Amino acid sequence: MDNAEKIVQYLKANQATVNEIADYLAISRQAIHRILNRLIDEGAVTKIGRPPKVYYSLPTKIATRKPIAAATYAVDPKTKKMIENNFLYITPFGEKTSGWNGFIAWCTERKQDVMKMAKLYKDTTEKYNKHKVGGLINGMAKFRSTFDDVALDEAFYLDFYSVEIFGKTKLGQLLLFAKQSQDQTLMNQLIDSIRSEVLNVIEKFDIDGIAYIPPTVKRERQLMKQLEKRLALDERTISLLKIKTPIIVPQKTLNKLGDRIINARETIVVDDTSKYTNILLIDDAVGSGATLNEVAKKIRQKGICSGKIIGLAITGSVKGFDVISEI
Repeated sequence: MDNAEKIVQYLKANQATVNEIADYLAISRQAIHRILNRLIDEGAVTKIGRPPKVYYSLPTKIATRKPIAAATYAVDPKTKKMIENNFLYITPFGEKTSGWNGFIAWCTERKQDVMKMAKLYKDTTEKYNKHKVGGLINGMAKFRSTFDDVALDEAFYLDFYSVEIFGKTKLGQLLLFAKQSQDQTLMNQLIDSIRSEVLNVIEKFDIDGIAYIPPTVKRERQLMKQLEKRLALDERTISLLKIKTPIIVPQKTLNKLGDRIINARETIVVDDTSKYTNILLIDDAVGSGATLNEVAKKIRQKGICSGKIIGLAITGSVKGFDVISEI
């Protein structure tokens, strides 16, 4: 039995670090790294964690189902390009794979026919892309059908949160996992992917003030703070405060529209007296739309906006602004 086989046998019992494997085999860490890298390339071993806490283990049953090589599938160039640009798959064990290879892996895990699903993905994407004009989905009709008094002049979101069959979109997955995992790399990838659309909205509506909807769930790293910092926009930032209540009630826990309206109205304060012409409100996900609309009302009541108030969410629901309760 060579050293590679010994490592595989050793990892059957548990996850292990390089030092533990080196002690077991009584060979150098450099030699262990060379063998592990080869085993990882072959799919026989997986690596989890980041330095200094890195562990090696055998792949799960999910991971051992190796997808057929991408070159095997004769998909038409338009479909392949669409998948390459838009598809993201985050596996149950936290690996991120995107594009055509990610799509093949996704199909393989679900035992789906790749060519059939590729056509379905193209048709589904094209269907929902019809709602986009200039990279934006117009949500004003949904706001007007939901609220008697709409304080926003325009409302957009950049993508749907999820679609049928294929689940969460690329932006939907980045948003969900960036917030839940507190992974700054994912947050930055998300922010960088939407930068151009945000800048286009700012230019189109001549925005001179930007307000970031404050989070209700306390986290060590807040996406909206990271968004504000990484975008580093020239426009002035409007101060919005989330009032601390005896018991924190996140919007995502409220199912009734009326409760969401009360929550937004009573817990968010516009702490700004400067004057603006056109204001952009940025939120991460539109559920009912109550938060954006109530904040817009408060801005109107405060008299700090003489022009338009534009709402922009990273994602929204396909079926109108229904409750998104995951993030």
